[in-house]
Order: sequence, then structure tokens, then C-alpha cells
Amino acid sequence: MKSLYKYLIAMLAILLMSTALSLAAPAAGEEPADTRTLDARVQELKKEVKALNRDLFILEEELLFPASTQLALFLSIDVGEFFRLDSVQVKIDDTVVANHLYTQRELGALERGGVQRLYIGNVKSGEHELVASFRGPGPNNREYRRATTVKFTKGSAAKFMELKILDVSRKLQPEFVVKQWE
Repeated sequence: MKSLYKYLIAMLAILLMSTALSLAAPAAGEEPADTRTLDARVQELKKEVKALNRDLFILEEELLFPASTQLALFLSIDVGEFFRLDSVQVKIDDTVVANHLYTQRELGALERGGVQRLYIGNVKSGEHELVASFRGPGPNNREYRRATTVKFTKGSAAKFMELKILDVSRKLQPEFVVKQWE
């Protein structure tokens, strides 16, 4: 699929270059039908190529991850006092599907309300188990490792789930929640 995508992009680039060259040197005695400047026409072609590139990306996503099997996992955090995330590992049905080590920049983005797409893949319809393991310094700055497990049912529609890390002040501990989006 990626080779087809690259082939189409290469063909569009060749088409763009050949069109630009043919517009730059009209044949002798011919009046150009289009009165726009060469730069304006090239800019218009660039916009068309960008729109086509976007459409190809969407088509690729739909072909690689059809809605009937698509599972997408997102991660968000609302912590800072009781836990600082260093890494996360996600397993689905005892198969590791995602590992991520966080940089200060990524943590800063998550702490400002960002949401990370941690995993997108294909899962068969039926019952599954998701295990997410989180590591990082916890309360009293000690090494903290916690896992959360959730069983979920994948239907015929795409499934979206969010792994959320929260500070719980009354327990003085972080809490790890899995939220299934409808």
C-alpha cells in the first residue's frame, strides 16, 4: 500500500513538473488560453496535489484499518503531584502492541491537555483483554509501576479507548482508568 502511495505521489510530482514546464514555454504562435501567471497556476496545482495527498492518506487509513476491525488507544494524563509518567506498555491478549518512553517535551504536551494516539491497529470482533503498564516516579519519588487491566468486547464498529492517569488527592495516589468511547 505504501509503495502505491509513493508511486501516486511520484506521478503527481512528475505531472506537476511537466505541466509547469509546458506552461512556461508555449508553442510559437499559440496564445495561452489561461491568463493567470505561471506562479498562480503552479500554486493552484500545488493545492490540488495537497488535496489529493490528503485524500490518499484517508484512503490508506481506511484500507489498512477498516472500521470493522479498528481499535485505537489514546493516552491522557492529569497528574503531576503523585506520579510522573516515564513509560507505558500496552498488551492486547498477551501481545505487546505499544511501548513508549516519554521525553520532557511529550510529558509537557500531555500535561497541557494533549492526547497521544498510542496505538491504532486491527482486532477481531469478540472478547479481548487489554493490559496497560505504567512506570515512573510515584509518591515520595519512589519507583512506581502499576498496571490496569480491562476486558472489552469489539463489535463490528471501530473501537476507541482512552487510558487516563489521574491524581487522586484523597488517596494520595495516582489512578489509572480505561475509558471506552462510544
